[in-house]
Amino acid sequence: MAQVDRRIAKSREAIKTALVDLMASKKFEHITMQDISDKANVGRRTIYLHYQDKYDLLDRLVAEHIAELRRICEAATEASFAEGSLVWFDYFERNAAFFAAMLRSQEAAAFRSRFLEYVVQRLDDYVDIAEGVNEGFSREIVLRFLGTAIVGLVESWLAGGLSEPAGVVAKQLGLLLDRNL
Repeated sequence: MAQVDRRIAKSREAIKTALVDLMASKKFEHITMQDISDKANVGRRTIYLHYQDKYDLLDRLVAEHIAELRRICEAATEASFAEGSLVWFDYFERNAAFFAAMLRSQEAAAFRSRFLEYVVQRLDDYVDIAEGVNEGFSREIVLRFLGTAIVGLVESWLAGGLSEPAGVVAKQLGLLLDRNL
């Protein structure tokens, strides 16, 4: 049984990697299931055993990354924003091909929207408008402001718009969050 599970996991990983690799050089709308099959070195039938179509594959891939970011956050609930940001940026760095491909693709808007909603949801527990630096502000404005800033910073870093290494960006982002929450 373990061998079957390994083969399934290996096939799924090859399929996901193939899609990300293809998105680095081709628009998503022009990627076919045959392209994915060829790149992953698996039959199309194997892909269809796991995914309905390329949209389902992409949707599940995005959902996996959001779920992993959620897991990382939940594991670091006692950490400061500075420490937590380092863990996030380590994850972004290890998965840079996926995130960069998403930001370059036509699907960037859908991914960005899901990512932003997740970030805003995570920040919601930390925003205090009753006292402190955000006293008297609209909760929704503070959440959207900080969420958009975080997502924009991640996008800039992944797109090469920032020359600083991941650790520097993560630390400064965390310090800014610690200062403003």
